[in-house]
Amino acid sequence: MNGTHQRMKVILFGASGMVGQGVLRECLLDPNVESVLAVGRSPTAQRHEKLQEILHDNFMDFSAIESRLRGYDACFFCLGVSSVGMDAERYRHLTYDITMAAAKTLVALNPGMVFTYVTGRSTDSTEQGQVRWARVKGKTENDLLRLPFKAAYMFRPAGIQPLHGVRSKTAWVQAIYVVAAPLLSYLARATPKYMTTSEQLGRAMIKVARDGYPKPVLESEDINAL
Repeated sequence: MNGTHQRMKVILFGASGMVGQGVLRECLLDPNVESVLAVGRSPTAQRHEKLQEILHDNFMDFSAIESRLRGYDACFFCLGVSSVGMDAERYRHLTYDITMAAAKTLVALNPGMVFTYVTGRSTDSTEQGQVRWARVKGKTENDLLRLPFKAAYMFRPAGIQPLHGVRSKTAWVQAIYVVAAPLLSYLARATPKYMTTSEQLGRAMIKVARDGYPKPVLESEDINAL
């Protein structure tokens, strides 16, 4: 860091989810992040001088709040749903349509923005494979990379250990995290290819938005190395 960096203004989608909570924490702690605008359906329940929130329901249409989305340097897009038990159309809508609607709005308002999207390990960039969610994520990644952002980065964490009070919204998942915490800590250290932490993920996203990265798709080991 050479001290010439401007401080970043960040828009965060999905701040109430497990990944988003971790990214929000790191943004609020990082002196290089000037402000965070959390856009979501539910409030984060966080109070911080750097944090502003917009509660917004229709993620296909941002025209009502466009004026508040200008002037940002980075977007951390952490909205994600599991494909488990979800029909194909709904999963595609929640994964692809909503992400692209947000990204197209933001690129028009902030062409100098860096967009980072959290997808997942085993995402299928060919869009041709057998696994439906991997194809949908692959198409989402590919189409995001075609938009005229200053830069876009796809983060593909494998397992994520929640730290510092970050919680899963799903009770049984949270219970597993609590019981498995010692094992997860070990795995995050011993197998960086398959495990990262909410802290490492958040810190890596800030670093990439600020300094760039040689390739647009980051796997778990890239995230940990950062």
